[in-house]
Amino acid sequence: MDGSSVGIIMGIVMMVMLVLRVHIGIVMFITGAVGYIWLAGFDPFLSYLKNAPYGRFSVYDLSVVPLFLLMGQFATHGGLSRALFSAANRFIGHWRGGMAMAGIASCAGFGAICGSSLATAATMGQVVLPELKRHGYKPSLAAGAMAVGGSLGILIPPSVPLVIYAILSEQNIAKLFMAAFIPGVLAVLGYMLVIAIQVRVNPSLAEGIPEKFSWSERMRAVIDTWPVMLIFTVVIGGIYSGLFTPTEAASVGVLATGIAAWKSGGLTGAGLAQCIYGTAIGTGMMFLILLGADMLNAFMALSQIPTAVASWVAESGFSPMMVLFMIILAYVLLGCVMDSLSMILLTVPVFLPIILGIDYWGLGADEKTIWFGIIALVVMEIGLITPPVGMNVYIIHNTARDIPMQTIFKGVIPFLMSDIVRIALLVFIPSISLFIVT
Repeated sequence: MDGSSVGIIMGIVMMVMLVLRVHIGIVMFITGAVGYIWLAGFDPFLSYLKNAPYGRFSVYDLSVVPLFLLMGQFATHGGLSRALFSAANRFIGHWRGGMAMAGIASCAGFGAICGSSLATAATMGQVVLPELKRHGYKPSLAAGAMAVGGSLGILIPPSVPLVIYAILSEQNIAKLFMAAFIPGVLAVLGYMLVIAIQVRVNPSLAEGIPEKFSWSERMRAVIDTWPVMLIFTVVIGGIYSGLFTPTEAASVGVLATGIAAWKSGGLTGAGLAQCIYGTAIGTGMMFLILLGADMLNAFMALSQIPTAVASWVAESGFSPMMVLFMIILAYVLLGCVMDSLSMILLTVPVFLPIILGIDYWGLGADEKTIWFGIIALVVMEIGLITPPVGMNVYIIHNTARDIPMQTIFKGVIPFLMSDIVRIALLVFIPSISLFIVT
């Protein structure tokens, strides 16, 4: 049996295990291991295990992952989320739908020091949802806004999935962070515009309008957010200016966020232990997925499936845009059953060579790699809020048990229109993501 046939069989096995809700890291490792043994034999498999895992986990750039996770844990336990929402709400909360917009803005701010969508959704949901309910916002708008706001955690730099993509594609992490900045701002503005349109079409969605705050109250609220602004400036500014490497910037960010959390009382008692434990759990989960993805990719290399797929695409006669939109559709479908990190690890070895082999707008190889990475990440955001998985929706539902899941999914539908427009802009105007980089 040839490699392609074995690859198809193991692909079916992998899908079955995913349907049975086996952890994606274990699924990829088992599928890759069985396929590798099938094609190469048991002794080569043992030889691969002797060297490959060490080679993967000894990569210095990977140290940024637990650092950013720990930074997010400190930010979560440090009470920084409440200060962010308070500041945004005092500026725009008196607008119609303004408090929900403030929730989106505060999610972006928290994502800028967290790097995790799930943590952003969980933390900001606990802070913002009670306020939205108290001020007369309908559950669909309130929960929907917080679910999509949480997805900003993987797009607004720093972003853990972007770090993994940079390592896989052998790109500069700082350049990818810069490329994600403008799309992140567009996401925030797009979500705010969706809220503004909804509350004008259906005013009952946001019946209560808070009082307007004075400028002195606004300034006091801004001052309260100084730890967040300082951390973001030091970490992201240090990376962009070349003062720090991403790993050094993450270390500085951990120290600054830890000090802020300690001063606010978030690290007293069991707080520090919870931060370390949460970081260990998140790091272990990500590294398990990395190990599984490496095993699966080794099997795929033996089976020659990526080469066969690339050859088929080249000979199919499909236009470059049709190929790209087929890949985008594949990401949307995969997002219904797996998380963003798993999608990156599973698909980049297959999709990226296809993109690099096609001419898009005359872009060079590095430019196409960065451009495609941002598009893929934006599409993966959709997977965080679409059924049946929709991890952010589950997080918001756990935060507000009184809001049914179908109500939250209904609430995110209008925001998907903004995502579609943003994807189209990124596809047809690559300079949106490449402007700062080039």
